[in-house]
Amino acid sequence: MTLAELKQKEVVDLADGRRLGKVMDLEFSLKDSRITALVVPAETSFLQSLRGEKCGLVIPWEDVYRIGDDVVLVTIRQGEPCCGMHE
Repeated sequence: MTLAELKQKEVVDLADGRRLGKVMDLEFSLKDSRITALVVPAETSFLQSLRGEKCGLVIPWEDVYRIGDDVVLVTIRQGEPCCGMHE
């Protein structure tokens, strides 16, 4: 699977069925050459939107339950916002 294919999939929280949006980015470990987290859109303030900042919710790879044909199922336990990302 490529990043482009992964970015087309909707991320859904198993705990409450909430749609979190599509995958924005991935985090990698350079030491292990493996994915360590998915980043999905997070709520942004009006000021952050004006500045062009993107906020993401970082979901550790261990919290990814399954990657299906159309969706990625996750359990949000340790997700933390990561703001200041620029495209």
